[in-house]
Amino acid sequence: MKPARPRPPRRILARFVAVSWRDLALSIGPTVLLAGAAVWLAVKLIQPAPPSTLVISSGPPGSTYWNAAQKYKTILAKNGVTLDVQSSEGSAQNLARLSNPNAPVDVGFVQSGIGPKERDEHLVSLGSIGYVPLAIMYRGPVVARLSDFKGKRLALGAEGSGARELSLALLKMNGIVPGGSTELLPTAGEDAATALLDGKIDAAFLSGDSTQIPVMAKLFRAPGVHVYSFTQAEAYARRFPYLTAITLPMGVYDLGRNLPPADIHTVAPTIELVARDSLHPALSDLLIEAAREVHGHATILQHAGEFPSPVTRGFPLSDDAARYYKSGKTFLYRRLPFWVASLVDRLLVVVVPLIVVLIPGLRLVPSLYGWRVRSRIYRWYGALIALERRALGEHTAEERVQLLDELDDIEEAVNRMKMPLAYAGQFYVLREHIGFVRERLTAHDQDTPAGPPGAGGPPQARAEAAPPAGTPPRATPGSA
Repeated sequence: MKPARPRPPRRILARFVAVSWRDLALSIGPTVLLAGAAVWLAVKLIQPAPPSTLVISSGPPGSTYWNAAQKYKTILAKNGVTLDVQSSEGSAQNLARLSNPNAPVDVGFVQSGIGPKERDEHLVSLGSIGYVPLAIMYRGPVVARLSDFKGKRLALGAEGSGARELSLALLKMNGIVPGGSTELLPTAGEDAATALLDGKIDAAFLSGDSTQIPVMAKLFRAPGVHVYSFTQAEAYARRFPYLTAITLPMGVYDLGRNLPPADIHTVAPTIELVARDSLHPALSDLLIEAAREVHGHATILQHAGEFPSPVTRGFPLSDDAARYYKSGKTFLYRRLPFWVASLVDRLLVVVVPLIVVLIPGLRLVPSLYGWRVRSRIYRWYGALIALERRALGEHTAEERVQLLDELDDIEEAVNRMKMPLAYAGQFYVLREHIGFVRERLTAHDQDTPAGPPGAGGPPQARAEAAPPAGTPPRATPGSA
């Protein structure tokens, strides 16, 4: 009895598509994810748009730095930024406002050396914008050192002013402190000059707006009034790092009258443009540009272009200011209007990472796509090779039927794949190989292993087969 024939293979037509969207999505997916991550990181790091309004704490109305802030306001308005100028009592109040996180102030003029030694770590300098020399005018005998003012009546300036803070620090080094025998009066400016001329005080410590040319010229011309020249100016500059020893040349106030009649050696702190470290970089550049326009010209205290300067005494120079002093404005801000440059600058932060990720990523997509499609074909070769190896040995009819069933399952699974037309050639090669294995299996569909083509059946059966037509029958042993 012949064994049961295996069931005919299940024939399913192959399905071809123009593009395998699933493979394409999986190929492009990593690039999209990387690009998304790059954009997310860029958005996290990107600076927001610069605010359209800034607040500056300046000085008393009509003072030098209040007027300077008004000029800043005009310059920033040309770039669409509104500067709100707040008046103050001076450097001490400006610093207090900047140090208070709840105070609506972004930037202010602060004299170096003002305030506590422990600086607020969130405050940075945009640069020094000028010297503020200390001029000491006095009556009576010539004074050689500050310690000689002990027991005198001294006008040091208004409470909270930079002149008073500096004067107190210098006098303390000479043993003169509040509460002692020396009267330390809060008189300032023209009031101090008038009091000195009237003999109500013995010395006036003048700084900033108190040293305007008309006031100083009047004091220089007054009989019995002298100007104190720091014989130890360099020593004070060494002991107080925020001070600079400077010299006022003879005749600098009035060349015709030769006032002062001799060189004056004095010390001077600098005024710094101090801001919070949250100040937008673009606004930092605008403020330094305004400072250069307002404070960059020559005066009796400085040469043209000497200020603003990156040399700071009281606060660390901000990174944005350091970059500006080294390289100037960025290319975009040099070529484009302020707000357009700001927009383009922020867009580039997003676009550049996208380009960096997408260009190499998209170049890899075709290779990844081809690899994925081919891998779907190649993975069946593993099962096909394993099945062929199993078919090489001797098997019963039932085992061969089982092998053919497994081959049918492989062929059915292969035909169910959606295959891009571009890979139809490799697909049909796989089907040819499946057919080759099927031929090897069906060649065993006899009781014994398959022989050469046309030699099916056992040897005895072949011997007993009928001879070809026209051939006489052979006699068999035992026949008559």
